[in-house]
Amino acid sequence: MTRRNRELVHRGREGWLFLIGGTNGVLDQYRRTLSGWWQLRRWARLIEARTARAQRLGIRAIHTIVPEKLTIYDDRTLDLAYDPRLSPARRLARRLDRMSGFVDLVAPLRAARDGPVPLFRRTDSHWTYDGCLIGYRALMRACGAVPPPDIAERRRFETEGLWDLGDKLPDRPRETVVNWAVLREASRSYASPLVEAYEAAGRAGDLHVGAHVIYRNPSPHADPRTLVLFGDSYAHYAPILLTSLLAESFREMHFVWSSSLDWAYVERVRPDILMVEMAERFLARLPDDSFDVTACARPEMDDPVRPAEAAPAA
Repeated sequence: MTRRNRELVHRGREGWLFLIGGTNGVLDQYRRTLSGWWQLRRWARLIEARTARAQRLGIRAIHTIVPEKLTIYDDRTLDLAYDPRLSPARRLARRLDRMSGFVDLVAPLRAARDGPVPLFRRTDSHWTYDGCLIGYRALMRACGAVPPPDIAERRRFETEGLWDLGDKLPDRPRETVVNWAVLREASRSYASPLVEAYEAAGRAGDLHVGAHVIYRNPSPHADPRTLVLFGDSYAHYAPILLTSLLAESFREMHFVWSSSLDWAYVERVRPDILMVEMAERFLARLPDDSFDVTACARPEMDDPVRPAEAAPAA
């Protein structure tokens, strides 16, 4: 592996930053290896097994992988030796191209990448609302659902800040991004004690795996079905990004932050739709679907959630 590949963040053209290292070895996943081939084969079998199990319960299963910026914006990297055609999300999509429940987001995002608005934040690993909207529309089609007609016209506002990739560089470049105030009809009807504890401590941004919330939408125009989403930061438990768009679309929407499924929870809720969203870089790890939503509901007693100002410095 080259020295460049061991770096965490790549500086591309015109200030574009890309995650290339980290615990998931992002750039290494764009290589043709036997171990990578077997990993994607295991993923395909897992998705097929999940889909079959959901069908036996009378549930429609939808899977999608949110591509890395490297996969979409290879033209904005700078002398980075990799082949975007070897993207694991692309290769997995080819394996599952006959499965109606698998939604390929690489093709629509690449098709729109040269449009008037960016699909990913320049100094962050995450997609923008405009990028998320493309993914949302593709997922709604797979669900057989119709988006609210004005969903793309919700109020927009700018936020200036230090985002996840900029925060990893010595000069800490900041960026002004456009956010959307999507929620209008839906509201959060449940948050687990874990979520409430982090929010009360002013540490909502520190909570990831285990976050569990439910949104309800009383609008007569909402799709009357219930959707359970197992996802990550590209959806989020806060009313932002994919979670907010889906909450505005369905009568009831459950979000669980986990790439591993909790089948006992799915069987209790019996949703009409089971959706799984995951960032491409996490294809490096195969979940065992032994997640327990209930066990993650409360903070550990020996590691209480403290207010942000009392937390030790990182």
